[in-house]
Amino acid sequence: MRSTHSGYTRLTKAHKFSAAALTAAGAAAVAFGAASHAVAAPAPVKPVAWSAEAFGQAQDAERKDAADKAAEQARAEAAAAKHTAKTKAEADAKAKADAKAKADAKAKADKDRAEKQAANRSTTRKPLSKPAAPAAPAPKAYGNDLEGWIAQALDIMKAKGIPASYDGVKRNIMRESTGNPHAINDWDVNAVNGVPSKGLLQIIDPTFKAYHVEGTSWDIYDPVANIVASCNYAADKYGSMDNVNSAY
Repeated sequence: MRSTHSGYTRLTKAHKFSAAALTAAGAAAVAFGAASHAVAAPAPVKPVAWSAEAFGQAQDAERKDAADKAAEQARAEAAAAKHTAKTKAEADAKAKADAKAKADAKAKADKDRAEKQAANRSTTRKPLSKPAAPAAPAPKAYGNDLEGWIAQALDIMKAKGIPASYDGVKRNIMRESTGNPHAINDWDVNAVNGVPSKGLLQIIDPTFKAYHVEGTSWDIYDPVANIVASCNYAADKYGSMDNVNSAY
């Protein structure tokens, strides 16, 4: 309550408290109004205080993490190296197997070729031996008649170098025996002397034996032996049976 004393208004104690409250309220209101129009300043960051124990634990954690990473990297590198070594070993084993297979195939091919060449040589090359003696020619066939006897006698005389011709031999045969190989003269001087002329060309025994040609029969009546011996005698005495035109 206001009271007047000595010309001024005096505030009681209660009034003083009320005025102070009002003054504070007004100041707060002014401050709130000012705050609503201004940005509040950030609060200062208070530094964290590290203890020695906490610092050591942090360092241990960092070292453990680094060790774990190094161990993991080492395991990865070891696994990679193991894989590389395995791959290289497999490649080396395959290359070695391929080389062996190639060498085996070449060895087999060389062996087959050598065996084939040996077989070819054994087939185409015969062992050396003495040349076989030429087979004896088959005996020439002659007819068992006057033509055949003359032909065989001429072949023998040719081999022995006794001259005569077919015409000269046949002409004298026909005059002496008319082609009878068993003809015998029992009336001429030879017969009188006991050595009659015999055979195709009427030759006596002593003359036949003296002029007999080796390889022919010793039978005076054999037609071929008779012709050859008679022609041998005529060649010696007359040069050839071709030169005989009468008894000789």
